[in-house]
Amino acid sequence: MSPLPGDSLRVLVTGASGMLAYDLVPALRAAGHVVTPLGRGDLDVTDASECLAGVEGHDLVVNCAAWTAVDAAETDEAGAFAVNAVGAANLARAAARAKARLVQISTDYVFDGNASAPYPVDHPIAPRSAYGRTKAAGEWAVQALCPESWIIRTAWLYGAGGGNFVKTMLRLADERDTLTVVDDQVGQPTWTRDLADLVVRLVADQPAYGVHHGTASGRTTWRGLAQAVFEERGLDPERVQPTTSAALGLPAPRPSWSVLSHDSLERAGIAPIGDWRASVAAYLAGSATA
Repeated sequence: MSPLPGDSLRVLVTGASGMLAYDLVPALRAAGHVVTPLGRGDLDVTDASECLAGVEGHDLVVNCAAWTAVDAAETDEAGAFAVNAVGAANLARAAARAKARLVQISTDYVFDGNASAPYPVDHPIAPRSAYGRTKAAGEWAVQALCPESWIIRTAWLYGAGGGNFVKTMLRLADERDTLTVVDDQVGQPTWTRDLADLVVRLVADQPAYGVHHGTASGRTTWRGLAQAVFEERGLDPERVQPTTSAALGLPAPRPSWSVLSHDSLERAGIAPIGDWRASVAAYLAGSATA
């Protein structure tokens, strides 16, 4: 089951009720692929037998299923591990048996967050949170069990298909005169529509298997993102005041540096996602749910 590049593929998308899948499923269909979207109620990725049955007959699996409750993972790492590591392993094993390729969605949290230059794909991983550890384990499982796989690390996602920081800022703009937002974490806000497009392009071009980074270009802080949202709505960005990560006192440590390099995509001849600021503007201009 090895279709040539450009052929229509039978694609299984797990985690189909999530924010990324909301944009990914129609993007894959628009590219001519036949897509089977399965949410948590349709496919339990922690069940190996369900994964074997679900993957059978597909050419490609895109695993969007994930435990993303970062703070909750600190007190239930086993639960997060079951989805992010065991689930990834089950799908990788099933994909290998079905001779299907696999795209695994991963995260910037696999790094320590202490860098000052963009992380290349081969930088040593050193997760500091339970969530990061379980996603790193999922990466390892996929690479070990399904050699014909791509891992795409992403970060700071927002989109129409679920709750996210951008939507929260819009709501708070209506509820408060001023608000405080963390200004000591640097990253790349990434629109799920842009990430979905990158997945489609990667599948079409079929670069060498391995790890790539799927984040927007440029960088900002969470406060900078909030201020951009305010500006796009014609509001005073100075209503967004700075605070620190330490002041929030959240259970899970957040990376202070989540800027990922796109060098591997460029070497493969695949254009990285464009500037984060332009995408925020496009999302807010075109999303009825925003």
